[in-house]
Amino acid sequence: MRPPPTYWLTRFVFLRLLGLIYLVAFLIAVQQFRPLAGEHGLLPAPQFLRAVTAAYGAGPDRFFRLPTLFWLGATDAAFAAAAWAGVALASCVVLGLANAPLMAALWILYMSFVHVGQLFYGYGWEMLLLETGFLAIFLCPLASPHPFPRSTPPSPIVIVLLRWLAFRLMFGAGLIKLRGDPCWRDLTCMLYHYETQPLPNPLSFYLHQMPAWFHRGEVVFNHFVELIVPWFVFGPRRLRHAAGAFLVAFQALLILSGNLSFLNWLTIAVCVSCFDDGLWSRLVPGALRARITPPDVPAEAAPSRRVALRALAVVIGVLSVNPVLNMLSPGQMMNATFDPFELVNTYGAFGSIGRERDEIVLEGTYDTDPATARWIAYEFKCKPGDVDRRPCVVSPYHHRLDWQMWFAAMSQAEDEPWLFHLVDKLLRGDPAVLSLMADGPFRRAPPRYIRAELFRYRFAIGDRRAWWRRTRQGTYLPPLALDSPLLTATLQAYGWGP
Repeated sequence: MRPPPTYWLTRFVFLRLLGLIYLVAFLIAVQQFRPLAGEHGLLPAPQFLRAVTAAYGAGPDRFFRLPTLFWLGATDAAFAAAAWAGVALASCVVLGLANAPLMAALWILYMSFVHVGQLFYGYGWEMLLLETGFLAIFLCPLASPHPFPRSTPPSPIVIVLLRWLAFRLMFGAGLIKLRGDPCWRDLTCMLYHYETQPLPNPLSFYLHQMPAWFHRGEVVFNHFVELIVPWFVFGPRRLRHAAGAFLVAFQALLILSGNLSFLNWLTIAVCVSCFDDGLWSRLVPGALRARITPPDVPAEAAPSRRVALRALAVVIGVLSVNPVLNMLSPGQMMNATFDPFELVNTYGAFGSIGRERDEIVLEGTYDTDPATARWIAYEFKCKPGDVDRRPCVVSPYHHRLDWQMWFAAMSQAEDEPWLFHLVDKLLRGDPAVLSLMADGPFRRAPPRYIRAELFRYRFAIGDRRAWWRRTRQGTYLPPLALDSPLLTATLQAYGWGP
């Protein structure tokens, strides 16, 4: 009879990947949180916390409504200290050191940023990182940070809970597609996806040119991986390994074909739970295997730890009720959470696919008359702008402002008030906000006016000189100066004074 599987190497690989993702996430906070949601950011976190206090009162229960350490102080210094602390702790995990307190600290710190980051932190991968990070706390020993602590074998309970997360993540994404855009049912979504996804990369350009039969096959493969494969993560060993291989390979393909932040990298980390030491021992080279071989006979978990793990399973089971009901509902919500700590969530991606790609292009001028002015475009770090600029490769890093500009192009300007704040910051030459932009002509002195034009972008198929073609659709924002009534009225309405 085959002995029960062990997960020493699974835990080692999972924690290193999770540490890497935490490291990237906190580096993003170091570089971007202050201009996005700092004291004087586009959506200031202190102002947001004051609004929450006004709505729910100043009592201690506000922490349980909005769990964040920044109730203790929402200053730029606090944001920077928390972000750098996260970088330091995540680096320890990447280097092989991890225990429950360290993983709990990473979870609490990142949750603190997510819950005050507002629009710029409102994506599915944020809640996925919080849910995964919470489970990781219980996979680690309480004290020893050693990669293979003999006294604390990896718990099969946590491994199963990670598989349950992988199932909900993939199956929820598959269901939202079947219930959403009809192109997922008539197999045509991939005819548009590569061109209209938030931040294409160079390979997106070439994949978009593949024949229609290829793109239909991609949709069929997507449905297979998201709707059928997840059921086998709970299957017998060989089927579970095969399911894990399909899921990891699928995420690798998504990484190659676009820039979806660290979503796909984190999904790979979760799907590592499908593999056990028997598989890893065949994949690791012999010389390395001799150095990292875990104990031959795993120690029994302490009684208190067994009780804690069983309690964890009960809590996750109870909290899973609403996400499961949501998945089964015809009105399935995408990327939704049902508890303030985001311990168990429901997921989904690309329930609808755009057929056209519209981009907002911000332009500035030093001239005094907007009607006859010479306008110069601002460039962003990654989003399409200059038609001759090659699409970026940035995943698992994430340019949050670029991503939000993609969403803004689908809305009217009045529905995106933060964009007026961005214009105000650029008119003032705010160095923090300029750090989110690519190098441009307005670094030395800000422009007198800024306007926003809406363009429709298409890949420049057959043109060796450009990556994109674009046609003007109209004006998104009229020319604005610091004293323009529209700009000042919007800023005053939201309390964003200079």
